Amino acid sequence: MEIICISASNMVHSGEDSASMTICRKIEDILHIAGADTETVDLRRYDLSPCTGCGGCHGTRRCAHDPDFNRLYEKLVDADGAVFVSPHYAPIPAKLCMLLEKMEEITFLHWWRDSAYRSEVYGKPAGIISHGGGSDWALKSYRAMVNDTIANALDTIQFKTVAYNGEWDKGISLPVAEVSVDGIFPAQSYDWEHIEERLSEYVKNFLSYCGAKYPKEY
Repeated sequence: MEIICISASNMVHSGEDSASMTICRKIEDILHIAGADTETVDLRRYDLSPCTGCGGCHGTRRCAHDPDFNRLYEKLVDADGAVFVSPHYAPIPAKLCMLLEKMEEITFLHWWRDSAYRSEVYGKPAGIISHGGGSDWALKSYRAMVNDTIANALDTIQFKTVAYNGEWDKGISLPVAEVSVDGIFPAQSYDWEHIEERLSEYVKNFLSYCGAKYPKEY
């Protein structure tokens, strides 16, 4: 089983230590124990461009102008599922918007002529994990702005969003433990032990949807 984990952070200065990348690595560890192969995709390494609505993707189901998008889309098509890890920006990072809008356009241009059309990622499980600079009180706002935004796009693309529980039906959101002043940017610290517990619970649901067994020892 091959899972793609997408780190949507745009922040260059954080490098490999960004919260999104750290969450992806922890997901990799959990999925590895379950026997799944996982590839983390750092969107900062992809030179994506906005969709211009040229229609060039209609015949090929690939963007006529964006080879980096096509390279990433091939990974999602070939994978058994995907996890999208996104910080809260305005409301989501620009490159994630570009990725989602192009996948939506490819699907829409075929679906509107044939409502029975199935996209190349039809029914594949998609996890959504949001995070931001606030503690537990901010999580519902992240869910509304980040999780719901991504889930609505994924629904159009015909992914199947994996729920966390009855309340959190479009993934999960993770809080920070503390925020302090560090130059012009806030310095955020996380309770990674608590986050790992929540991630493990969510990955269990994700694997269940994939039809895989969750390891008892984790």
